[in-house]
Amino acid sequence: MAAVQDGQLNMEVEKDIKTEITNDGSGNINANSSSPGSTSSGGKSKSPAGSGEDQQTLLAVLQFLKRNKLTESVDILRREAGLSADADDSPVSDSAGAGSGGVPNVSADGGDANSLLSRVSIATPVAPPATAPPKATGSMASGGEDQPDVNVVLSAYSQQGDPVLYPLYYNGLKKFIESVLDCHRAELSQVFYPLFVHMYLELVYNNHENEAKQFFEKFSGDQECYYEEDLRILSSMSKKEHMKGNETMLDFRTSKFVLRISRDSYQLLKRHLQERQNNQIWNIIQEHLYIDIFDGMPRSKSQIDAMSGSLAGEGKRDANKAKVFYGLLKEPEIEVPLDDEDEEAENEEGKPKKKKPKKDSMGSKSKKQDPNAPQQTRIPLPELKDSDKLDKIMNMKEATKKIRLSPDNLPSICFYSFLNAYQGLTAVDFTDDSSLIAGGFADSTVRVWSVTPKKLRRVKSAADLSNIDKESDDVLERIMDEKTASESKILYGHSGPVYGISFSPDRNYLLSSSEDGTVRLWSLQTFTCLVGYKGHNYPVWDTQFSPYGYYFISGGHDRVARLWATDHYQPLRMFAGHLADITCTLFHPNSNYVATGSADRTIRLWDVLTGNCVRILTGHKGPIHSLAFSPNGKFMASGATDGRVLLWDVGHGLMVGELKGHSDTIYALKFSRDGEILASGSMDNTVKLWDTLKAFDDVELDDFTAATGHIHLPENSQELLLGTYMTKSTPVIHLHFTRRNLLLAAGAYNP
Repeated sequence: MAAVQDGQLNMEVEKDIKTEITNDGSGNINANSSSPGSTSSGGKSKSPAGSGEDQQTLLAVLQFLKRNKLTESVDILRREAGLSADADDSPVSDSAGAGSGGVPNVSADGGDANSLLSRVSIATPVAPPATAPPKATGSMASGGEDQPDVNVVLSAYSQQGDPVLYPLYYNGLKKFIESVLDCHRAELSQVFYPLFVHMYLELVYNNHENEAKQFFEKFSGDQECYYEEDLRILSSMSKKEHMKGNETMLDFRTSKFVLRISRDSYQLLKRHLQERQNNQIWNIIQEHLYIDIFDGMPRSKSQIDAMSGSLAGEGKRDANKAKVFYGLLKEPEIEVPLDDEDEEAENEEGKPKKKKPKKDSMGSKSKKQDPNAPQQTRIPLPELKDSDKLDKIMNMKEATKKIRLSPDNLPSICFYSFLNAYQGLTAVDFTDDSSLIAGGFADSTVRVWSVTPKKLRRVKSAADLSNIDKESDDVLERIMDEKTASESKILYGHSGPVYGISFSPDRNYLLSSSEDGTVRLWSLQTFTCLVGYKGHNYPVWDTQFSPYGYYFISGGHDRVARLWATDHYQPLRMFAGHLADITCTLFHPNSNYVATGSADRTIRLWDVLTGNCVRILTGHKGPIHSLAFSPNGKFMASGATDGRVLLWDVGHGLMVGELKGHSDTIYALKFSRDGEILASGSMDNTVKLWDTLKAFDDVELDDFTAATGHIHLPENSQELLLGTYMTKSTPVIHLHFTRRNLLLAAGAYNP
């Protein structure tokens, strides 16, 4: 075997060529490792001029050496091979056989080094070292400039083995894995799906349509049920032409499928492939898989299934090691004046009325700095205006009257049904004080309603405003035009269905995102559009304001989430990494992080300051449509089309609970104000309440669990389910807890 490095040739044909997988120190396999099955040529007599292929190989190597002026090596090789001085001057015919093991070309200096070395790899019986595969591009945006060169992406499938042997290779590995000990079988079975996908794509790319069809029919039934949708898309790619421009195919090709395997299980797999000299499978593992090795006991089937299901396998352990400051920011000191009721209580008999002490989350935040909280100035936040301070005072007063929820004291639920919503209700949001409700519709309109007796009014015209006494105490009332008072307002401006809406915390603005690729900012004083933010080229599925206002996040079909500020036309940050549409977005309560849920079945947590992805959470088996943070910022809940609610520990980046009960997509999740109860709303027309306090208390996390992912999820969904509330025929698309812990729900009646 000839290894060309830095222009020097090292000929060690007689020595054993051993395969070693390089390790990066944390147990992760480096893709630059050599192929297994490399056999020693020691003990065999050399027959350089034996077969025609060997002759062609020697001539090709001689030409390469000569071109690089390595005359000494040329003489040594010619002497050992018994070739005449002018033999290497003869032209080398291109006799690329069909039996190569899918080895990518090695780039080297020189005219046609790629074709030269590919001929060498085909002719020699020893598998050559594979080059490092191209890195995953992160976000595979649908936009033209964001797409990789399709020909480059597909080039890895240009070298292929004998199509007849593909089922034999796969079946041989399958039989081996089925024969190993139970403790290793579950982990090794993870390689079936990515191997199946890439072997099928190789067959299709190399125009072996019949073999590809037979391969698919024979082995597609062996794959896990949660890959059913991916396999359906894969089966539609039966010709080479179908692969070009196909987003799913590009996802498979450009993102390495991550498998988390114990060292013992990995050694079993490596040894088997070496003994069988199964280069075809090993090349795919090198090229398209990232094997994250950990020391310790292998994981069980249930532990693996809990974390599996995403488009690119599990998240790498390194991806969840960054420190996350999940604590809450210290609230500003605001004196809460006594209201009328308190004053009356003091006047009676001259004694203040005693009230039962209540746990007040607002008060506790303002007294002590959370050790897990980020620095107050880590990201610039808007300064509090006088109106904001008044609102916080109102919030604190409301909090003192908040109902304390528990399994024995469940919240009342008020459901807002949108009747005759022929326009097609697609999104709903409530203001934090529950005074306004807004709906986004498929007819491209946004409608705002007042939930209180107070009607919606516009600000007076500029001419009328000039006549107002600006020093009067009720100036805020005087500027409103009573003639425009109505219970609802319709906002026109979008040119496509509105898929996401969000009120600002101060209730002065409303965001809406649409299929037209824009996010619009509306004034709730004038009920007009102030700004149209253009950055997405495709539908924007969701948008959310920061809990502090000013910043907002958007995500859509282009797979990139964008962070904006209301006073900037361009995004401040672009978060790229998802492999499919971003379907839902949410700010962390401290506003330093943003969570995004995607159709690639992963949740990512992004650092607003650095733009880095600090958490990749896998476990859902379908696109994610709802996210919710607990009020203390430590936990997160997510809901998807698989009908499951998953609970996550943000600090450790681990799944800590699984709530089963819904039979359809979960579109709404919300924690109560004190975080003790989680409400979930689904397309199955139900609202369910869950005891999250018990769910989180039962979890015990340590460093070993965080490092290996040995999570034992208790099957206690029924114990945690506190109640199920059915609507007549209304899918639940939004939930909101008022400041006093009344649960509001909304959806469009579906007759």
